[in-house]
Amino acid sequence: MALNNDWFTEICAVSGSAFSLKVTEKLHQEQTPFQWIEIYETEHFGTLMVIDGFIMLSDYDNFLYHEMMTHPVLFTHPDPEQVLIIGGGDCGALREVLKHREVKQTIQVDIDERVTRLSERFFPALCEANSDPRAELLFTDGIQWIRGAAPGSVDVIIVDSTDPVGPAEGLFSAAFYRDCFNALGDDGIIVHQSESPLIHQQLIRDMRNAMGSAGFSQQLTINFPQPVYPSGWWSATLAGKKETLTHFRKQASQSKSFPTRYYNHDIHLAAIAIPEFWKQLSV
Repeated sequence: MALNNDWFTEICAVSGSAFSLKVTEKLHQEQTPFQWIEIYETEHFGTLMVIDGFIMLSDYDNFLYHEMMTHPVLFTHPDPEQVLIIGGGDCGALREVLKHREVKQTIQVDIDERVTRLSERFFPALCEANSDPRAELLFTDGIQWIRGAAPGSVDVIIVDSTDPVGPAEGLFSAAFYRDCFNALGDDGIIVHQSESPLIHQQLIRDMRNAMGSAGFSQQLTINFPQPVYPSGWWSATLAGKKETLTHFRKQASQSKSFPTRYYNHDIHLAAIAIPEFWKQLSV
């Protein structure tokens, strides 16, 4: 919620903590059929998108999330030609995916078209790939869409969702992961944002268990900084049908043909390292 004194504050009740940004102007607000969206201009983090009171992204640090949700999984898959993004309405993940020349088609399925239209208006740099002929934008329920996807038709699924509440709650279920498993090819990999590795450890355990029960033989949680999210430390959890997820196309990663601001070969290696307390918690 936006408090007085021109500060936007998001409270994380589960950890007894909060994160604030000084705002200079509210640029937009609207209630869509699915959620309440606010756009602010901040003093130091640029433009800020908030959905249902939760920070989604800022100009200043969104590159961390978008690069780590895309490049690790794409360099882990042996030949990612067909990519599906569920959620991701701000289109930052789509932009990063389409930097990979081997990707032939990316379908993005987001339930709320207004997120994309507002991103095109307020975050145009994130939407640079929207007109790429390899991109297809669909605005419908991703849970229903994946249920009807042809078996083996997708190489990589990126679940760029909000927190597991409201429209995104069903995206964290075993039933959803089973549908993803069926849609993926033999080398298929899914990656799903999995909240803070410090605060939300039970969620990560539950996600990995659900992925395993859906048939995925391998799970791997990677971690990376994300200042505007609770604890400033975030994660994404990968699950694969048969790939050893700690192995990736290292030469391709080292010689990537596109610029990034955070991701590189060494960052990939660091992100898959397991902190000691995760080993004790079986994360």
